[in-house]
This record gives sequence, C-alpha cells and structure tokens, in this order.
Amino acid sequence: MNHQNSPLKKEDNFYETERLFIRPMSLQDAGFIFELYNMPSFIKYIGNRNIQTVGDAEQYIQSKFLPQFEKMGFGNYAVILKEGNQKIGGVGIFQREGLDVMDIGFSVLEKYEGKGLMFEAAQKIISVGMNNFGLKKFQPSPLKIIFLPVN
Repeated sequence: MNHQNSPLKKEDNFYETERLFIRPMSLQDAGFIFELYNMPSFIKYIGNRNIQTVGDAEQYIQSKFLPQFEKMGFGNYAVILKEGNQKIGGVGIFQREGLDVMDIGFSVLEKYEGKGLMFEAAQKIISVGMNNFGLKKFQPSPLKIIFLPVN
C-alpha cells in the first residue's frame, strides 16, 4: 500500500483529541525518544532499540520514522498532553514485515500510564488511518501488554 501520491500539507498530519495533541515525530524529538526508548518497560515489552545517545535517537528517527511518513503518509506520532504541553509518549501506524494489516503501537512515559491517554491517542490514529488513508484492517502490536482504556 503506497500513499506516496497523496499530497499532504504539514498541518494535515497534526491531530487533536480532548486532552492531547498528536503530531509526527521529528528530529527535534530525539531527546524524548532517547528517554522513552530507554525506559525499562519499553525495553522489556517492545525491545531494545540500542539507542545509547541522543545522536542515536536522531539517527533512529531519520532512518525509521521519517522514511515511513514519506512513503506512506503516516507513521509514528508524538503524543503531547495539552495541559502543560508535555510530551508523554508515541503512537503510530506501522507497516510491519510479515503482516498484511497495519499494526498499531504505542509507548508512554511511566508517570502517564493508567490515565487512558494512549487509548485516546490510539483511537484517534486508527480513525485517521481509516478516514484519511483508507486503511481497513489493524492489528494491535503483539506485545505482552493488554491494551485497555486505562493505558
């Protein structure tokens, strides 16, 4: 599925929910990705991405996140709490090797777990995928986490 031909303006990739702003991850998020991807729970449930420095995080964003946005029009989004304009996590639609459906994944800083924020973000991104990109099938990430509205 290639959405390369859909002309997207920058503002087309910025979304909002009742409590959140959701926007594409960018190189300016490298420090946040460094923090998020090195949390023990991220490494345990999602995996070690070998991001040892902020520079590694920049390279990861450059090589993983940005190409998918260029190719598909969607990808990994920063989730920002409106109250305090604080980055709290990431949510995304991912095309994974070996899957014929899109994968929904998320990660959140531990202090924001259990508030339903990532459920809210994932609902919005699924809606965007279906309404803006014509995606029909999604599969939650095969994690050892149960995705409940409290996450």
